[in-house]
Amino acid sequence: MHDLILKGGRVIDPEQGLDAVLDLAFAGGKVAALGPDLGREAREVRNVAGRIVTPGLIDMHSHVYWGGTSLGVDAETIAKRSGTTTFVDAGSAGAGNFAGLRKFIVEPAAPRILAYLNISFPGIFAFSKTVMMGECEDLRLLDSRECLALAEKNLDLIVGIKARVGARAGGSSGLAPLHLAIEVAEEMDLPVMAHIDFPPPGRKEVLDALRPGDVLTHCFRPFPNAPITRGSRIRQDILDAHARGIIFDIGHGFGGFAFKSARPMLAEGILPDVISSDVHVLCCDGPAHDVLAVMSKFMALGMSLTEVIRATTQNPARALRRPELGSLKPGTPGDATILELAEGRFEHVDVSGEVILAETGLVSRGMVLRGRWWAEGGAG
Repeated sequence: MHDLILKGGRVIDPEQGLDAVLDLAFAGGKVAALGPDLGREAREVRNVAGRIVTPGLIDMHSHVYWGGTSLGVDAETIAKRSGTTTFVDAGSAGAGNFAGLRKFIVEPAAPRILAYLNISFPGIFAFSKTVMMGECEDLRLLDSRECLALAEKNLDLIVGIKARVGARAGGSSGLAPLHLAIEVAEEMDLPVMAHIDFPPPGRKEVLDALRPGDVLTHCFRPFPNAPITRGSRIRQDILDAHARGIIFDIGHGFGGFAFKSARPMLAEGILPDVISSDVHVLCCDGPAHDVLAVMSKFMALGMSLTEVIRATTQNPARALRRPELGSLKPGTPGDATILELAEGRFEHVDVSGEVILAETGLVSRGMVLRGRWWAEGGAG
């Protein structure tokens, strides 16, 4: 007998090329079956007709070290409103405080939490409206040996190494944090996620250092370090990086995403590989909110429903080298998100304060974690 059957939902799974009304069954914490009519032999049956059923949404850039860092938000609170089943904490913790992230956040949390390990020993330790000090400003805090030793012992959770470079995050340290992160990543055969903010270093310098499979986050950021010129022409270094396999991650946050940058990129067919929220204390109530809100923004800009689902399921799962997390194939982890494409008046704001309106938006209507219905949201 199945543990749970979701009946009659519109299943959209880009990894399988699926967009059809199907039943979805779970057993033993995994996806058990997909089919047009799987009956009602299950411990729990939920009618999700009229809803959209996707692989569990992945937010590949978040900050969920709540209580252990000043920027952290509570993963379960964000999950309940957004349908996010997997959060990737993007460098909140370094080697000096990763043990706390594991014991006090990851292990008790209902949603899955993975992590990029910060190259800086203390992680992001001074981040608020009134106190802001980049963890990569002082090179004495960056020790590749400490980072490597910690990563080797936590490969079940660590998906890559994070370096925040720029005038705000790194002060005058330039590209040094990124070079150190890449050295550790190469030793571990892991990707790097690179944050950029205000130069120096410039966007081109950062892109030139990255390898295929590495991640540029805040890829559609506003000026400075924007991907476009004043005349809305896409910069050649962006085109070159995209062509050689650098993964473009949105990382909306409080300063990382602008409609002005996004429009020319989308118009030229350069879609974000990954849509993520960069949710933290300064943006959880806006402008980023959560990954579902960012998905809705991109639909308002013209991306299709399937495209925004691909950018929050299949694509991040591949970037994390955990493709099983981005699919509803039988045998994959039993995570699913139930959504509604709601009609109404949806107002979207970017980090520059620009507002766009839309007549439809995505709303979470529940989620399945490890084969069990978890967040009540109206389905059934």
